[in-house]
Amino acid sequence: MARGRSGVGGVGISSYMPADPSIAEFGGYLRLERGQSARTAEEYARDVEAFGEFLEPGHPKTAAFLKLADATTSDVRRFVMELMGPRKYTATSVRRKIAALRSYYSLQKREGRRPDNPAQDVPPPKAAKRLPQVMSEAEVGKLLRTRVAGKDDGLRLRNAAIMELLYASGIRRAELVGLNLADIDTERRMMRVLGKGNKQRMVFMNEAAATAIRAYLGVRPRSNDEALFLSNRKTRLSHRQAWVIFREFAQLSGLTKHVTPHVMRHSFATHLLENGADIMTIKELLGHESLSTTQIYTNVSLEHMRRSYEDAHPRDKDENR
Repeated sequence: MARGRSGVGGVGISSYMPADPSIAEFGGYLRLERGQSARTAEEYARDVEAFGEFLEPGHPKTAAFLKLADATTSDVRRFVMELMGPRKYTATSVRRKIAALRSYYSLQKREGRRPDNPAQDVPPPKAAKRLPQVMSEAEVGKLLRTRVAGKDDGLRLRNAAIMELLYASGIRRAELVGLNLADIDTERRMMRVLGKGNKQRMVFMNEAAATAIRAYLGVRPRSNDEALFLSNRKTRLSHRQAWVIFREFAQLSGLTKHVTPHVMRHSFATHLLENGADIMTIKELLGHESLSTTQIYTNVSLEHMRRSYEDAHPRDKDENR
């Protein structure tokens, strides 16, 4: 299963190119030296741009930010207060923007452009600890049995393979669209996945997903693109297109809760745990760096057991007790 990726121009941030040369350089640094994905590099670069726009309201999109170089810790604090105010960004979003600014100014300091890092001592807001939302096994089954009308065989089989593979493997949407033909081994039911930080891992799939992929490969259009899943233009499926496919299934399934590809990932991990898989195996399959990240599914599993217990136990339903 050889690994390959089509190159990207400029600083390696997909088709996005910041007008400010220091932000463009920052994007290249994230991709080439930090090993970040193109998507992450773009998000961080846009976060720095947002700070530049905060410092210079009405700044033209085609020019460099003059005040970025001289920003102070007070400026960063005011930016964070603005984000946490009426605009009501989530704590997680604000934490990412602070992390982007710390990384950007760390690069400026390393390159000798300024002696300090104005974002270094700005504390990030505490993120609320929430249990991830999951679907029950019955709800996943309902989602996977959904049939979307108005599709030719190629699209229908492609979309069914995407849905089966998301649940079979727990991979992220970015990892799904990044899969190449050479990454997939349906006979051994394994695949090579390129995760966060350009780290590769081996992931398994079940027979339902392997069968769905074989059916799709039988009608997959001829293309010079090495991607497993192709768009109508016979090029790699985009993040957005994968989301639209999932959303269509979710809307037609009849499920009342809001579900996303990441909810499917959470459901994969929770169901494995509930059916006897050990936490270390789940950690490796998900590509988590830390076991503590994976252990949240233990709490989710307990909540599922509680709901099942309360739904099934007759005592509290006895009106004559």
